[in-house]
Formats: sequence, C-alpha cells, structure tokens
Amino acid sequence: MGRTGFSMDPEFVAAVARAASGENVNIARFCREHGLSRGVFHKYLNRFRAEGADGFTRRSTAPHRRPTTFGPEAAEAVLRARKELADEGLDNGPISIRWRLEDAGTTPVPSQSSVYRILRAHGQIVPQPRKKPRTRRRFEYADPNGCWQIDGMEHCLADGTKVCIVQILDDHSRLDVGTYAAASENGADTWAALQHAFAGHGLPVRLLSDNGLAFSGKHRGRMVELERRLAERGITAIASTPHHPQTCGKDERSHQTLRKWLAARPPADTLADLQQLLEDYRRIYNHRRHQSLDGQTPQQRYDARPKAAPATGPHQPSGVTARPVSATGVIAFSGCSIVLGRHWAGHTATVYWQADRVTVMTGDTLARQLTLNRSVRYQRLTNHKPSTKS
Repeated sequence: MGRTGFSMDPEFVAAVARAASGENVNIARFCREHGLSRGVFHKYLNRFRAEGADGFTRRSTAPHRRPTTFGPEAAEAVLRARKELADEGLDNGPISIRWRLEDAGTTPVPSQSSVYRILRAHGQIVPQPRKKPRTRRRFEYADPNGCWQIDGMEHCLADGTKVCIVQILDDHSRLDVGTYAAASENGADTWAALQHAFAGHGLPVRLLSDNGLAFSGKHRGRMVELERRLAERGITAIASTPHHPQTCGKDERSHQTLRKWLAARPPADTLADLQQLLEDYRRIYNHRRHQSLDGQTPQQRYDARPKAAPATGPHQPSGVTARPVSATGVIAFSGCSIVLGRHWAGHTATVYWQADRVTVMTGDTLARQLTLNRSVRYQRLTNHKPSTKS
C-alpha cells in the first residue's frame, strides 16, 4: 500500500477503528500482511482516538518553520541596497547586495539565494531560462606585476568631444594600476599613463595589449616607440592575436564596469575633470570586493604576494617579416623607408630585426645591413654594396 493510500484503504481504516474501540486486533500480523510498519499504524490509531475520522486526513508536509524566509524588513534592506548600488553606478546583483548588507552590519545577512528570491518576488529580476554551463578556463599570472594589461576605450566629454581613457590592469589581482584621460589613443599619452603606473606600482615583467598602433607593431613587422621604451626597461611587450579580444578579457570587462560608473555621473567638461573622476573611480574599484577574487578587493589581492620584477638589463625584441620592394628599390619597415637599390625592384625582401638592428635578405642574398637612424625616416644607402651569390 502506498504512503498516500493510508487514509483511503478500507481495511486499514476498519482495523484502526476496531482497535480504537477496544477490539483485540493483531496489529503485528495486520501490518505484516499489508506491508506497513507498526509505527504507522499506531500513529493513525492515536490520531483517530484524538480526532475521529478527521485523523485519516493527510497532513501537509510543509515545514513548520522556514529559516530561509525573511520578513519585510529584510526585503526592504535588499531593495534599498540594490537602488543605492545602481545609483552609484556599481554592480547591483545578489552577490554585491549581500556584501553591501554585510558591510552595513545588517543581521542576519540573507544568503545570496535569499537575496535572489527577494529580488525576483519584487519584480527586480526576470528569471532567465537555464543554459548549459560553459567550462571556463580562467588564466591569470601567478604574481602581481607578472603582467599588466593595457587598452584604450573611447569616451565623450560633456560637449561631445571624443577622448580616450587608457586603462592599465594588473592581470593577477585585477588592480587598476593606472587609468588616464587622453586626447586620443596615441603613443605619447600611452607612455604618460604607463609612467604614472610605474611610479605607483613599479615595473611589470610583461605588458599585454591589443594591436592598436599606439601599443604594438608586432603583427605589422615593426616596433613602435612604446615597445622600444619598454624594451629599454627590460619589460616584454606582448600583443594579442588579431581579432581575438578574449586575450585582453580582464581589461575589456573592466571597461564595462568603468562605463557603468561614469554613466551614473554628469559628464566631465574637460580632460582634467575626467581625470579627477577616474581617480575617484580607481579608489572605489581597488578597495571594493571583487567577484572573481573570492570576495577579496583588488588591493588586498595585489598586496598578498611579493611583486614580480623584470630581469635586469634592457630586453631586445626581435622578429622577421617580409616586405615588397618598390619600383624605386625601397622597402617600408618600422616607420622607416629603407633604400636597397633599383636592381631589387619587384623582389620580396625578408627583414630580420632586433631592436633597431636590421638585416635585409632577398632570397639567399644579403641586400642590406644597418642600424636604423630614428632621427630621419629615409634610410639612404651609403657605401653599401649588396653581396651576390657565388
């Protein structure tokens, strides 16, 4: 007999009624024959004696106490915290709301799931269909300053003028080591932003960027000024694969947080005003709990381990690239025009370079070897005579 059938099985009802009236019923044999426990029989026997036939009515299985249910005061605190976070331009999901309540000394603090239920009950969250969870491989450098990520994002001043915000993030801790208001994404302002970051946090071992010309010429077969300056300090410049923004994902995600925060405030009139806003943002961001850091702040994570440092001495980046020779016998490389001579017109030259030292080959023939003179663009031939194959 199924559990839900106790109150409806005629033989069971009759046996309980007879036992309650004082009739001698062999309860053990009845339970054995009907697949019941004697405990169940006596439970309903006691109910029948106390309530009569109503004792056979099935009871609710709902718990008498709901320890995860919070009253209106808790709901009000959750909704108030959500609004405050939204007004401040900060993340206002269940995790952030719970942290806000915890920091405010609210007791008891609702769990993350309880906060979610409160938000859902008050129409603050629209449930989304469950999606199959993706396996995420999150990589981070083991130590602070092991690698910084740098990227620029477009922003508009109050009058609509487009400017650039250069944001520099420590890969290990997500610490914002420098956020700089610039006229555009250019080499000079990028270097100025890095100098501010160096002054406050030391030198990183590596600097990761996308392939913007202000940051890298790696995939164009050249070295931009920023890469040269980094190499002089022993910092390795690395660039993401073209059309693969996930490589700089931490910086891209940080842009979203910054945009949301700036949108909650009146737009800045000047670059100086914008820079002040960015300094305010950095203080909040670096000292606020981070979901990707198990509740630590970026500053706590950054301070928890010794800092990595670049190897002593300058680093000399190098590479190889192919360049077509023009009709006038010139190739373009690293912002310079290198003269090979008209007899090489129409050929394809292979350029081997390390820093400013360059060797140019056409096939198996040495076409030219030189050190680039950065004071001029046009690298003229001197007394160089190309060697010929024997």
